[in-house]
Amino acid sequence: MKNYYEQVDENKLKSNFIIAGFVVFISLATYLISYALGSDSSAVVLAVIISSLTGLGSFYYSDKIVLAMSGARPATKKEFFNFYTVTENLATVAHLPMPKLFVIDDTAMNAFATGRDPEHAVVCATTGILSRLTRSELEGVI
Repeated sequence: MKNYYEQVDENKLKSNFIIAGFVVFISLATYLISYALGSDSSAVVLAVIISSLTGLGSFYYSDKIVLAMSGARPATKKEFFNFYTVTENLATVAHLPMPKLFVIDDTAMNAFATGRDPEHAVVCATTGILSRLTRSELEGVI
């Protein structure tokens, strides 16, 4: 069984392959379309540049994109005390920096984490899950 650090390294490698695969796929598709239409391959250079920028942008800003799409707002310690302190305790025990906490105003029970590394981590939960779970159940989710 792999330890935590091996799993993190494997996931980072997979993320890099996905971004590289995206760039290769878009570039190859652009080349094939240019070839089929009989035009020059200058569009491929543009496709490589745009797909590279898009891939890197999604890697570095994926957390902000997901939070904006879901309408999340920052969670304060005063308003969501259990959510904040449970996450703070778990981060301390795991020797990880405290992630940014966000809340989505929704009655559905849901939570997710995003971010490219521990320094840019975000944990987001709906108000539905925060209102229905006990502190120990919330700890299991977080």
